[in-house]
Amino acid sequence: MRTAGGRRILTVLTVAVALAACDNISYDGVEDTIRTPEGRSEPDIDDPNRQTVFGPGGISNLFDRGRAEDGGGGLGVNAFLWRASLDTLAFLPPLSADPLGGIVIYDWYTPPETAGERFKVTVYILDTRLRADGVRVQVNRQLRSADGVWYETAVVEETARALEDAILTRARQMRIAYLGQ
Repeated sequence: MRTAGGRRILTVLTVAVALAACDNISYDGVEDTIRTPEGRSEPDIDDPNRQTVFGPGGISNLFDRGRAEDGGGGLGVNAFLWRASLDTLAFLPPLSADPLGGIVIYDWYTPPETAGERFKVTVYILDTRLRADGVRVQVNRQLRSADGVWYETAVVEETARALEDAILTRARQMRIAYLGQ
């Protein structure tokens, strides 16, 4: 069985046994399953407490007005902070956005008036409630040297705080507008 042909036969037999074992898998005894008229066990999609990646209630939470009033809006983070972050920093080119984790990463942005300077911003939404400490902004700044190489440089601490304040102000405006409907 140490030859290449022997290994192939052993691999084929292992796969065949594994596939045959899959035929006997049953959901009997597993929570949140129902028995169909055909005799199969399937997940109970009508159970509001079933476990899903979106939490109790499933994907319908994304459109649930009750959760939106709490500020969650079906997101893993506060919806007002999330939307305010995207709205406030709309002038930056987005690189990545994770609404469940609450992270928005923007690509490098060069202001038109300072071609030798660029910024990269990352926003962290830290809470499902609209709170002053529910958002954190990280700003990276680079300057271009005479030979065209970008190098990291310090950012004034007030820059990140000013962006956080702008996001919080916009989030409050959005919430007030939402409640006024």
